[in-house]
Amino acid sequence: MIARVSTAALEGISALEVMVETGLFNQLPGIQISGLASKMVNESRDRIRAAVKQSGFTFPNKRIIVNLTPASVKKEGSHFDLPIALSILLAGGYINQSDTGPMGFIGELSLDGRILPVRGALPLVKSIRDSGKEAAVVPIENMEEASLIKDIKIKGAWDLVSLLKWLPEKEKDYEKIEKTEKGTLWNFPDFKEVKGQEEAKRAIIIGAAGGHHIFMTGYPGSGKTMLAKRIPGILPPLTLEEELEVTTIYSLAGELKDSRSPVTVRPFRSPHHTVTVAAMVGGGNIPQPGELSLSHHGVLFLDEFSEFRRDVIEVLRKPLEEGTFTVARNKTRVEFPGKILLVAASNPCPCGYYGDSRHKCKCTENEIRKYRSRLSGPILDRIDIQLEIPFLGSHIIMEETGGNSMNSREMREKVNMIKMIQEERYKSSIRNGELTLPLIEKHCKLTKSGRAFLKEALFKLSLSMRSYHKILRLSRTISDLEGAEDIGIDHLAEAVRYRSLEKLYALKE
Repeated sequence: MIARVSTAALEGISALEVMVETGLFNQLPGIQISGLASKMVNESRDRIRAAVKQSGFTFPNKRIIVNLTPASVKKEGSHFDLPIALSILLAGGYINQSDTGPMGFIGELSLDGRILPVRGALPLVKSIRDSGKEAAVVPIENMEEASLIKDIKIKGAWDLVSLLKWLPEKEKDYEKIEKTEKGTLWNFPDFKEVKGQEEAKRAIIIGAAGGHHIFMTGYPGSGKTMLAKRIPGILPPLTLEEELEVTTIYSLAGELKDSRSPVTVRPFRSPHHTVTVAAMVGGGNIPQPGELSLSHHGVLFLDEFSEFRRDVIEVLRKPLEEGTFTVARNKTRVEFPGKILLVAASNPCPCGYYGDSRHKCKCTENEIRKYRSRLSGPILDRIDIQLEIPFLGSHIIMEETGGNSMNSREMREKVNMIKMIQEERYKSSIRNGELTLPLIEKHCKLTKSGRAFLKEALFKLSLSMRSYHKILRLSRTISDLEGAEDIGIDHLAEAVRYRSLEKLYALKE
């Protein structure tokens, strides 16, 4: 008799159905696992043997051959423990094939038979549903996460014994978990705490609403990091589709917290400047999500931007333009999502005081040139909003409160207003910063005076074609903030001013 149990295998941030086929043969006792099983899967043999015995069953004293189909796909992960154990018990006659019914199984086994949580439960359950199964059995700690997948029944199992008692009467006892309440955005610090910097706050509203990347430079203590850390609190809430995408990525990376509850607020990632390329884009024999994907639909904050290795900075090129990127490892190619809002901050030089009349810069000319050379023209060209953050005067620093400073609630209202304008105009969730060339031509109409101004600006600043399109997208968001239908001189002038730093940063000495 050949027993069959359904499960799934991870492929990047998705998964595909895998059938576990098991046969018992009158040969030298042992377990053989075939079908491109990784070392982790092959090591499950001893865990499964111990879990079955500790659960009160006699382990078959025969040759056990387990085949994972399709054999052309590499199998990685501890979630194969449970389906392999069930297939062995099926082949041994301890349970009936009809008991497993139209179900899929995932779970890691401990030596005493407990079913432990696994990474990637969300895409695994989605694959089980898409293969036509009516239900999925998952570790109890993965239930809340798995409940995000609709149109499939979810059963959480504590251990092998309780699961086998339940299987024959499964129709009577499906457990369901209701979706948790959406998280609050007020967990992020408030912009009210940032004194002054009203121009920077306006630029941040424009960037957050239109999906425009932001680069800030300024002296130490001017408020760059404070501004950046408050940006997620003014972004619109995640949609259900975005929530599912982000939770899937965090599930694969093993970063779900709070009893593996779904991610309900936009991510904010701030890797150290010593991060490697593999940590940024993802790595491993089977690539796992890196910081770029973990920032998907959220903010990737790169503090001390010029301190990052140049190769790390350069890998941002494709994600900043397209929102996706491909990682190749060991003949495996995986496409990861990376639709991020990049927020970068940097000092003007290694010591931080170049150009400051109050402090003497200690850097040599070569040190400054080397420091700045890490930010190439193509990278700066992809960043829509480039700001110089001024140092605050003593009269502002000594204020007990933020005075008339905008708070996060006011800024969020402006962001949501622009978001609704964009949704009405494009009839989709696309943002101004993502407009394709046909959409730019259709929706970025210039006034006559605005066209003449832009032509002169392009000539004087020697801006690239990419910069030209970036200015139009950015001007569209600025005009939306002002409630204007067409793009005028004031909107274009502000957009051009936000993009002048790439020249100043490269030439200022």
